[in-house]
Amino acid sequence: MEAAVADPLQNISGRASQGLSGIAEDYGMRKQNGFSLIELLIVVAIILVIAAIAIPNFLRSRMMANEASAVSSLRNINTAQVSYASTYPTQGFASDLNTLGPGSSGGSGPSSSTNALLLDVVLGCPAGVGTASCTKSGYLFSIVAGAGPTVNTYVSFANPTALGQTGNRYFRSDNSGLIRYNSTAIATSNDQPLQ
Repeated sequence: MEAAVADPLQNISGRASQGLSGIAEDYGMRKQNGFSLIELLIVVAIILVIAAIAIPNFLRSRMMANEASAVSSLRNINTAQVSYASTYPTQGFASDLNTLGPGSSGGSGPSSSTNALLLDVVLGCPAGVGTASCTKSGYLFSIVAGAGPTVNTYVSFANPTALGQTGNRYFRSDNSGLIRYNSTAIATSNDQPLQ
């Protein structure tokens, strides 16, 4: 019986000389070489929670930036119209965005009453002839000019390309320079002015 008792004590003292790693291996505790599935799932869940919070805020911020860009672009159109009317008084205001922009020349030639070079190629796009629109920052821009040989009035519009995605408001300006907005339909002269 004494031999049986001495044997486990001998095993323990022998393993002590091997160090703790030998004892850990005997009891199934192996050294891990990576992350467990639970740890990975926890990290993925944390990333998804952060994304669920951040993505709607990012989209809202982008829509607000698009709206600010639309208002700024309408102000640029108003300034370009005043410059155009003072430079070409027999023409009055420009009848479309193409006339205010570089037009088909792309800005390579001198300015004229057909290509005033007052807007960039994005806002004064070649496709913006008549009531056709030019796209910039999620908004469609267009001008509706008054009739007659000398154009005395104009209305410019900035409408979101996808309401609720690229912008939440429609904007409008005219030769008075006042910018108005509407949240549900194309803005009219009766809508709220921007403050």
